[in-house]
Amino acid sequence: MSFSEKKNHISNQTYRTAVMILSDKGAKGERKDESGPLIIKLLEDVEEDSYQVVCSVLLPDEQSVIEQTLRNLCDVEKLDLILTTGGTGLSPRDVTPEATLAVAERNVPGIAEYMRAKSFEITPKAMLSRGVAVLRGKTLIINLPGSPKAVKEQLEFILPALPHGLDILLGRDGECGGR
Repeated sequence: MSFSEKKNHISNQTYRTAVMILSDKGAKGERKDESGPLIIKLLEDVEEDSYQVVCSVLLPDEQSVIEQTLRNLCDVEKLDLILTTGGTGLSPRDVTPEATLAVAERNVPGIAEYMRAKSFEITPKAMLSRGVAVLRGKTLIINLPGSPKAVKEQLEFILPALPHGLDILLGRDGECGGR
């Protein structure tokens, strides 16, 4: 399904969304982040203003800080969707998947598996991504890589399916068959 086909899903719902940029250098002001603003732009380009980005945070690659922020965004702010960028590689400081799994209540492996599989069609380096997708309460958390190119590709892969999944999670839609 192409990025443009995402508009076929009819939903008049808005999904309250946060973008978490996870980067030691970005948090220190040593590097300008491009992935976070790109995520926001891609979400704004979705027809019918489906995604309302209510929060964008830039944090260092510190597992306890990431976990605390995720818990707050899920449990206190009650957001529908959290998209993280960065910290999914093989560096010892890449702890985003570990922090995400630490706060998870349920795993959603198909999202991360699909992103890796589709990305592998573009580059074999995709197999090195360790990003995960999980649920905490009624919040879907998806780890994206830190590369703007990979962020764009992976969001384009998954955006067509997200409204249906979020509607099911939030109790707005109960039908999975026939779609």
